[in-house]
Amino acid sequence: MIVTESFLPSLNGVTNSVLRILDTFKQQGHEALIIAPTAPSPKYLGFEVIRTASFPLMQFQVAVPGLWLQNAIADFNPDVVHVASPFILGGQAIAAADRLGIPSVAIYQTELSGYTERYKIAAVKPWLDKMVATIHSPATLNLAPTEKTAEYLRLLNVPSVDVWGRGVDLDLYHPNRRNEAKTQEFRKQWAPNGEKIVGYVGRLAAEKQVHRMAELMDIPNTRFVLVGAGPELARLKFDFAGKPVTFAGRLTGVELASAYAAFDAFVHFGTEETFGQTIQEAQASGLPLVAPNSGGPMVLVDHGHTGYLAHPTKKHAFTPFVKDLLANDALRAQIGEQARRSVLKKSWEANNAKLLDYYARAIELNALKKAKSLELA
Repeated sequence: MIVTESFLPSLNGVTNSVLRILDTFKQQGHEALIIAPTAPSPKYLGFEVIRTASFPLMQFQVAVPGLWLQNAIADFNPDVVHVASPFILGGQAIAAADRLGIPSVAIYQTELSGYTERYKIAAVKPWLDKMVATIHSPATLNLAPTEKTAEYLRLLNVPSVDVWGRGVDLDLYHPNRRNEAKTQEFRKQWAPNGEKIVGYVGRLAAEKQVHRMAELMDIPNTRFVLVGAGPELARLKFDFAGKPVTFAGRLTGVELASAYAAFDAFVHFGTEETFGQTIQEAQASGLPLVAPNSGGPMVLVDHGHTGYLAHPTKKHAFTPFVKDLLANDALRAQIGEQARRSVLKKSWEANNAKLLDYYARAIELNALKKAKSLELA
């Protein structure tokens, strides 16, 4: 059973990971039931989707579980309950699975406490930390995207923590797309005079700090492209009015892959990323990139080899790296090739094979827990 706090039509890191996992289930013939706050249809890839009640909070739909949740888990009787980025719905699913004696795997994916400073609610951080510990502690196994985030869970005394990263579609995101017609169409549209293109892909939300793109706009002969949508769209359009910026909107599939291929360099300013999926997509596309020396990018980017890590908060810290990349074709090609090589072992197939191994471990841990309970009885 997949219990997720985010699902289609919402597109973000949580949804993307869940979709790729479901792809693997479909390919390998596994049975699955999905429980989510949103869904465009009652089935996805043939898997049934149970849509919960929900309410909006900080641009997200927060699922509201009910007494039916434990009954749904018991009726489906899964081998494993996979809980993506648990919050209210996920927390109750983990607790219900624990009561039913069914193993659960909780995916820590959204650093809620990191949002407290961004939204000026720092006073609630200790409460959020406690809430994260309360949600994750009953899970049979907890998986964090990096060792740093795993250590955060361990400091909260969450047991059974390991690291499971994210995969990337190495066929979809590929340097060979640079010569394709759609890519060339994008380049003519976004840089009609042959300018260099600096791009960003992701949600247009406050925590992504996309407004810092303004720091780069004095670089001559350069156009800037923002791919994505979100609550900051109107503000960014106002701030960047009259600037060489194109808002490309939300792109998916081949169109998104062509957009990456049309960029000369990729930037990501968000300092609160637990991972950074679009960074891996840029790397798979053979793009040199600049990201903050903070959070997930620190794990994904080898500074000076597969990209550059800039000071996360210092103004104009990104500018010299971007300037150097745009001024040197050979450097861009070298960094881009090394970036592509760095993700060649991170396909979704390889990544999800590890996840299935973690499921097996969770089943084993749960069996040991039951055995110990019988010994003590």
